Amino acid sequence: MDSKNPGSDPIMADIDAWDELRSDEPAQGENSAQTPVNYLAGLDMLSEQDFADDGQAIAFYRENGCTTVMQAFTLANILHTSFRVQEASRFYRIAFELHSKSPSEYPLAQSLLQARLLCLMKAGKELPSHEVAELRALCAPHANFIESVHLAWRGGDPLGAMRLTANAFEEFHTGEEIDTLYLGFALQSNFPFIKGCSDHRVIPNQLFLYWDQNPPEEIRANFDFHRQISGLDVRIFDKPEAEQWLYDVYGVEARSLFLSARHPAEAADILRVHVIQALGGWWLDADIRLRDEQAIQFILDRKEQNVLFLTHNNVVHNDFFGSVAQSPLLNECLLNIYRNCFLHPGLFIAYKTGPGVFNRALNRLIHRDVSGIAPMAPTSVHDHHVFGRLIEEFETPYKHQTKHWQAV
Repeated sequence: MDSKNPGSDPIMADIDAWDELRSDEPAQGENSAQTPVNYLAGLDMLSEQDFADDGQAIAFYRENGCTTVMQAFTLANILHTSFRVQEASRFYRIAFELHSKSPSEYPLAQSLLQARLLCLMKAGKELPSHEVAELRALCAPHANFIESVHLAWRGGDPLGAMRLTANAFEEFHTGEEIDTLYLGFALQSNFPFIKGCSDHRVIPNQLFLYWDQNPPEEIRANFDFHRQISGLDVRIFDKPEAEQWLYDVYGVEARSLFLSARHPAEAADILRVHVIQALGGWWLDADIRLRDEQAIQFILDRKEQNVLFLTHNNVVHNDFFGSVAQSPLLNECLLNIYRNCFLHPGLFIAYKTGPGVFNRALNRLIHRDVSGIAPMAPTSVHDHHVFGRLIEEFETPYKHQTKHWQAV
């Protein structure tokens, strides 16, 4: 896990679960606005109740204690990931108290404080105004983000939350929770993704897949299945072909990024955006398939320039999507991939090259549209129910035999 920001946990936030945790009416904050609290008292004698009986957090505390920023940060992340958000908020604050407030110490102080305040809201607590002021003194965009969440969740104003957030997501790694929350604001405000456009291009009826080498039997069968689809031009890359294609079309840097990928999934992430941006069409991961004739017809009937699908918690799928060539959306995805590969090579794959770069790209285009900077090209965004109706997963034994991308 990357330690530069508390949102860098490999678990994407489940917004529905947070909705269940929050009470219908705002609860009183855990501390009055002006009451001084010594968050560092008693850290050597914490009980199981302090960790909401979370076994992983208790075991970590017993082995390591809670005397450093990273120890408190780790405890907070464990509790946050297991939905013990009120307890997590306390340990983010402890980490903040232990922090030197130096801009060279990671995780940054503002990252710890914004995570603490977000957890308080997830727990149904009201925002302590003095802590928001502390956060604003450290980083105004972080404070804007926290106040935006409050405006959407408590004030019922998702459009106002989008405007207040502006592009605060740029302060975070691609794929962090702010990206799913901002997209959630857009969905709640009924942002008009599909509208008129002077560019009337449509997505070409071509489908691209990739497998690096020696595809197992079930993957070969999946390739054969898609090759037989009438109306779709299907092209399947292997690693040597992908390497040569990237060099021919994009040059040595693209090929180098592809070859330096830590895992085949990361290499596929890099390839897919380059391919669709150059050629236009649809990308489909090799271990999923179009479910039926209805799914095929869905592809053939599309008139938008970008077609995206979301998970249940507003993460953009990158295993199945469509776009025209030279898409502003995929241009942003490419920028994200190159930036992450050069500046944050150890970042969790889903954030570095995977769905996270799509969430950030989409949010940038939404922000520019809302701000009057540039209109967004017609883009359809479909929920997880639609994805499930179109896409079928099948048994892939190779996943149990090779190192999973989440472990990289």
